[in-house]
Amino acid sequence: MPDFSTTIKVTEAARRNGRLSHGERFVPEETPVAFSYAGSTHAVMMATPADLEDFAVGFSLTEGIITDPSEIEAVEIVAEDKGIDLQIGLADAQSAALTARRRHMAGPVGCGLCGIESIDEAVRVTPSVRSSSLTLSEDEVVEAVRLLNGQQPLHMTTRAVHGAGFYVPGKGLVAVREDVGRHNALDKLVGAARRAGHAGAAGAVVVTSRVSVEMVQKTAIIGSPFVIAISAPTALAIRAAQEAGMTLIALVRGDEFEIFTGAERVVSDAGRRLGSG
Repeated sequence: MPDFSTTIKVTEAARRNGRLSHGERFVPEETPVAFSYAGSTHAVMMATPADLEDFAVGFSLTEGIITDPSEIEAVEIVAEDKGIDLQIGLADAQSAALTARRRHMAGPVGCGLCGIESIDEAVRVTPSVRSSSLTLSEDEVVEAVRLLNGQQPLHMTTRAVHGAGFYVPGKGLVAVREDVGRHNALDKLVGAARRAGHAGAAGAVVVTSRVSVEMVQKTAIIGSPFVIAISAPTALAIRAAQEAGMTLIALVRGDEFEIFTGAERVVSDAGRRLGSG
């Protein structure tokens, strides 16, 4: 696998304590990453050039191109002059389905909602996770974010990337991924967790970013009934989580947090479900 740098050292002038001084600091690298299937580019994301196999698997899963990592036969990482091409080989059935899907595309797509041509597809129905019996205690919600804050080496170096983790009660964070893009970090996390054999329904997705509707959709696609965030959700994300039966927890600060949907899955320290009255 090619070795790509994730940070670069730059010079800067910084004003601190009322004085301007010159120095150096590390900033994250950002590069175009193309997802190619059967020799055709499906999408291009601006991303951190790390954990690229996880990225290929996670993106393919959350975009609905595959339903299981085993449906990817190979991932070749090709370094181009100005970016990286992930050449993803699919099993015959998935390759045929993607070819048929492309026939209905309006045109080439880039970062964002990939391979769609209508408003209805952009606000597609989020898969239901209502049947999940997973619960978390208040302490576990706080622990999930605390652990994520301590497992982001790229952010600690640059203070400029997002993190996403998968928290399993009794095990802690079983996977963490980082990227300059919040959606990319989540896709990388999905790929890492699924490749390691972790079922989405067994844990909670924890993110350092705000919660958009896409974050809710990606979380639901892997079957997790929890998304926990440090920042706030959008109104559409709340509606999507409500419709999917997902527990959306945000604005986690220390031992304080806000539950926007699915409060019945969070158990108080006294053992009472918070949504039970």
